[in-house]
Amino acid sequence: MTSQFWMRKAVSACVTVAIITTTSMVALAAPGRIAAELTVSGKSWNGNAPVVFVNGEESKSGRSIFSSSTIATPEETSALVSIGKTGRIQLEPSSSLGLVFDDTSVDAELTSGTLTVLGSLGTVRVRTNDGKTTTLAAGESISASGETQGKQQTRKGSDNWWIWVLVAAGVGVAVIVAVSQSSDDNSVVSPNR
Repeated sequence: MTSQFWMRKAVSACVTVAIITTTSMVALAAPGRIAAELTVSGKSWNGNAPVVFVNGEESKSGRSIFSSSTIATPEETSALVSIGKTGRIQLEPSSSLGLVFDDTSVDAELTSGTLTVLGSLGTVRVRTNDGKTTTLAAGESISASGETQGKQQTRKGSDNWWIWVLVAAGVGVAVIVAVSQSSDDNSVVSPNR
């Protein structure tokens, strides 16, 4: 009787631990907030690492930025905001940007300066001071006044394709020479003995 009592206690304790463990795993697996990463480049007036202002606080490279943040870059300092798969946005010096993003899109309000979309798998919409909202593709820039600049890379192909042909031919010749030099031995080794 005593052994059955302790056996039931052990089984119920194991079941309780299993239930608590699985429910906490489900709760921890819930999707979290998406964060972007900040990379700051440029010069600082005091000789320290350059900073930008995120929601009014000085921020250096590596800081996480969440949706509904405001980013301001001082003179001679630019910021790159990498929003996971959604896109990468470059803020030029003396720019100010309100940023809202999710898994598939970026909505920004540019109040000063210039913004460039460096890469985007999602939709990037930018509202400027003239009240218009513009959808930008990778390589396109827009200023706070609403002026857009075209893609930085307009060519899909390259006129220097022949360089790659020469490199491939050189590699082929090197392989043939290496094989012919290393096969002085005429003995054949069979994998089956």
